[in-house]
Amino acid sequence: MAEQHNDPQQRELLRVCRIGRAQGLKGEVNVRVFTDEPEERFAPGSVLLTADGREFTVARSRKFKERWIVLFKDVTDRNASEALNGTDLYVEPVYSDDDEDGFYMEDLIGLEARIYESADDETERNAADADDTAYVVAGKVSDVIDGPAQDLLQITEPSGAESLIPFVEEIVPEVDLEEGYLVLTPPNGLLQDR
Repeated sequence: MAEQHNDPQQRELLRVCRIGRAQGLKGEVNVRVFTDEPEERFAPGSVLLTADGREFTVARSRKFKERWIVLFKDVTDRNASEALNGTDLYVEPVYSDDDEDGFYMEDLIGLEARIYESADDETERNAADADDTAYVVAGKVSDVIDGPAQDLLQITEPSGAESLIPFVEEIVPEVDLEEGYLVLTPPNGLLQDR
């Protein structure tokens, strides 16, 4: 069914989708999408991997309402597609020097979470950037969780408490991978220590 991909160096994978229920009788499956680029990831000929290295090549795909339906090569009937239910598929990350603003969610793990105390407007925020004492460290990003509505950042606070922060622009307006931090503007009560 799927070709084994044995590369001992390959350990860093990015989740693209989770295979769901079978669609019809000819091997198509519904997938839950975890990528911002489904048209590219599900294009005919694209190769997706399981965590144990099996390869699945997309034969064809289509979008139906808010979901994607995919047919993989060598998955030719409903029984074969039903056996794949719950399987996560991944790709190896490809980093581009051209896209300085782009990052993968896994890149956020380990970043320091900062809250700028006097950041009421953009002018004050820019001035605060120059002064290292103008922010407090709220903790570190310890995990990224795929939530039903959006990704969630698990922040481990200095006390050891853990809080889940929605990864939306209103609450996480800035990510600086190069400097190793992200900025939070959480509403009161979102963080346990604040």
